[in-house]
Amino acid sequence: MSLPRIVVVGGGAGGLELVTRLGRKLGKRQRAEIVLVDRNPTHIWKPLLHEVATGVLDSGLDEVSYQGHSKAHGYRFQRGTLSNLDRDAKKLTLAPIIDDDGETVVLPSRELDYDYLVMALGSVSNDFGTPGVAEHAHFLDSPHQAEAFRHDMLNTFLRYSDPERRIHPKLAVGIVGAGATGVELAAELYGASKMLNSYGFTSLESTQLEVHLIEAAPRILPALPERISQAVHKELENLGVNMHVDTKVTCADEEGFMTADGTRIETDLNVWAAGIKAPEFLSELGLSTQRNHQLKVERTLQSIDDPHIFAFGDCASCPQEDGKTVPPRAQAAHQQAGTLFHNLVATLNDKPLKDFTFHDRGSLISLAHFDAVGSLMRGASARSLFIEGRLAKVFYASLYRMHQLAIHGTVKTGMTVVVDGLNRFLKPKMKLH
Repeated sequence: MSLPRIVVVGGGAGGLELVTRLGRKLGKRQRAEIVLVDRNPTHIWKPLLHEVATGVLDSGLDEVSYQGHSKAHGYRFQRGTLSNLDRDAKKLTLAPIIDDDGETVVLPSRELDYDYLVMALGSVSNDFGTPGVAEHAHFLDSPHQAEAFRHDMLNTFLRYSDPERRIHPKLAVGIVGAGATGVELAAELYGASKMLNSYGFTSLESTQLEVHLIEAAPRILPALPERISQAVHKELENLGVNMHVDTKVTCADEEGFMTADGTRIETDLNVWAAGIKAPEFLSELGLSTQRNHQLKVERTLQSIDDPHIFAFGDCASCPQEDGKTVPPRAQAAHQQAGTLFHNLVATLNDKPLKDFTFHDRGSLISLAHFDAVGSLMRGASARSLFIEGRLAKVFYASLYRMHQLAIHGTVKTGMTVVVDGLNRFLKPKMKLH
């Protein structure tokens, strides 16, 4: 008799944590076959992409190989992109994998059977159809996009080292969206410019960098408590960031952005980090979705259309008791991975499933090496403790270590901490090539 097969599509933070736990609990004990599907061969924690984009983090050192990780943790990895779903036959179709030349087929289209399917596809930036954005702005939804921005950034810094090739008096970067990604990227750019100057890569100093942070809401970090927003706003202004709140971008071109009030913001580099949506193809699979393509799920994280299909993280719209839905945050995906692990095991054992309830543990924002600001929730009282400075930076760094603990275990995470400490002395502080 064949083992039940659980297929998880998407190897982001939540997806990788889930298959790791399922592999250890069910895969290694031959109680179920666990399969992870992802279009990329490696994983990197998405909240770190702004550091990859500025070169502060070398993705080659921090990325996790799905193939190697799967062998150690009791699941199987299939590289591919979901292209079709046949719910009646319980079958997935994976699109062909094409080489970088755009023509050579590395792997043909394949079909994959499942008994239980989990969608963990995360989210992508939503440009809301704004003209010119797709053509003239960088997105930071994947390591590939982050690396593309880094190469463009380095080339732009090199060009500005020659005064005769400068387009504007200062090297100008425009970032649309003052959520966590936009805010942290703005701070990292000032840190990166200082390091590039110290290594002799460019003659530009940080005072010759001009960052424009553009937000349609009345304040930056609109989804976070106002006290955090105000503290971060002040720190960014001290760095020299130009803040444009209550400002809607109506179009973009290779020379900058145009706003709704007719103001033109001229830039050399454009980044779009405003708004998110689930991948659009989720609305083409025959499952109920929201307008932003999130799959509608019950509080058990099962699709409202099919009890054999689950979804969690940014790609799922999960209701809560207060009538709201779970916010698209990394801590929500982490908590949902734990509930879904319990529910999948319970399903195999014919036991009742648990409803998911999101517990807000607080928010933390890192402003490169300059500062960190955030709040921690005080248990069930929902009262928050405001923190900043060194303590906030320690808590921020611990978030990534918690993710590493979930996917690697205690011993390997401890060894990784030691290696990271050594690399601070052995390698440059940023990736320069």
